Amino acid sequence: MDAVLLDTYGRVATDLRVSLTDRCNLRCTYCMPEEGLQWLAKPELLTDDEIVRLIRIAVADLGIREVRFTGGEPLLRPGLVSIVAACAELDPRPRISLTTNGIGLERTASALREAGLDRVNVSLDTLRPDVFQTLTRRKRHHDVIGGLDAARAAGLAPVKVNTVLMRGINDDEAPDLLGWALANGYELRFIEQMPLDAQHGWKRDNMVTAEEILRSLATRFSLTPEPSQDRGSAPAERWLVDGGPARVGVIASVTRPFCRACDRTRLTADGQVRTCLFAREESDLRGGLRSGASDAQVADLWRVAMWGKKAGSGLDDPSFLQPQRPMSAIGG
Repeated sequence: MDAVLLDTYGRVATDLRVSLTDRCNLRCTYCMPEEGLQWLAKPELLTDDEIVRLIRIAVADLGIREVRFTGGEPLLRPGLVSIVAACAELDPRPRISLTTNGIGLERTASALREAGLDRVNVSLDTLRPDVFQTLTRRKRHHDVIGGLDAARAAGLAPVKVNTVLMRGINDDEAPDLLGWALANGYELRFIEQMPLDAQHGWKRDNMVTAEEILRSLATRFSLTPEPSQDRGSAPAERWLVDGGPARVGVIASVTRPFCRACDRTRLTADGQVRTCLFAREESDLRGGLRSGASDAQVADLWRVAMWGKKAGSGLDDPSFLQPQRPMSAIGG
């Protein structure tokens, strides 16, 4: 079989998102309930060696060129630094990034950079500590700011900041957030709230849309769209701010889906392949690993899983149903 992850629509996956844990130290209202969730038991989780083996198969045998570590909160994974180091030793070496809430990044940013991490995306939805507590149910705003500073100092560039706006809570902050990001040298990306909350409380008519975000930003900044060919398979549409070179991005997964250019494959913390964030089916690789499958056999299982990828997320279909597993279990 071909050494790529191809689907029936001609898309080739070259970007692997790896969830390292379903656990998180925040309780964001758009992700999970205040009491948290029933976490995966340790025997269900992939071991560090199993994660590294799957990434090696993906890079060496399946054409993966970028690896993004996610969670839950990936900084809660004890073996994170060694996993990153092993990934950086692969040939060809993939680009390695991390999506984190930033808590704990202040003490780990330098070690992660030395291990081979190239850059980070840090989630931060507000500049106001009281609003942060409302959104996350935790008093950790200062920790996130400290983590961002440490990431920048360690050279994990470009440091990207991911922001979700919630109606009536922080939807008035878009211009302030962009001004702050520009002053600190961060690249800000707004993400439309997606139907991936454990409570299944997401409502389309309550979501702050990309158009609303752009209108709000335009009250203070001049935005010039980047040429469409510059976007490639990136999920974010980007605009030059006040003529550039600084940019701001908007990921409009709901109102402007980008499925036709998708180049991602996803691996959950318990070893399941997901073809899409919104997929309702998964394919098991952990079982193959633990039953003695060869690298070639595991690669074939992965190819079969990706071959069945659907044309789109289905968000625009009135019959759309949320995945049973929430964002924390899937990996963003």
